[in-house]
Amino acid sequence: MKKLTYTGESVEITYEVERCIHAAECANGLPAVFDPNRKPWVDADGALPDEVAEVIRRCPTGALKYRRLDGGPEEVASAAPAVTVSEDGPLYVEGNLRIHVPGADEPMGEARAALCRCGASAAKPFCDNAHEDAGFRDRCTIDLARAVDDDYTEETDVIEVTPLADGPLKLEGLIEISGVEGDDHGRFAGAFLCRCGASRAKPFCDGSHREIEFEAEGL
Repeated sequence: MKKLTYTGESVEITYEVERCIHAAECANGLPAVFDPNRKPWVDADGALPDEVAEVIRRCPTGALKYRRLDGGPEEVASAAPAVTVSEDGPLYVEGNLRIHVPGADEPMGEARAALCRCGASAAKPFCDNAHEDAGFRDRCTIDLARAVDDDYTEETDVIEVTPLADGPLKLEGLIEISGVEGDDHGRFAGAFLCRCGASRAKPFCDGSHREIEFEAEGL
């Protein structure tokens, strides 16, 4: 993926172009640093490094990252890994993630990511906003019958995210999954999440990828 780097005196900012879906948390939160109408659009010295770090941590896709050059604290992944299903859009995932990308030598260590669930992204397993052109529509609810009980304690430090060839996203580890309504959520000891867009049990896979002959690189 194309990665751009903007280096200031106190902080270095990286931007992965294909992973940006223009949520605009950066431009709305700190326009002195992030201005899409300016070239270059990022001014790493436009604000204090603490302010830059705070706004970048709001980026839901992980397209933006920072590295402190002043000895300040680096980003720490959320201790409560979670998946949030967006209406008509991607799966927003946060936590200590290891995302396995086909063709990559090593899994990507991430704190935040937006993962495709419509099947149309050209940047799979990541979302690239293709759901908008594809007309993807889904306001799913979470089947809590699949969730673990409140007394389940087998937590894991890392959430493994693996796209399966021509199939779903495999998540390994204890993770909370929330539906569009927000109050519709539960904890799951791993999950297979639909990424073809056709499952009737969204966000979970129900095998529909085989019916529609879904094709996507995977492991």
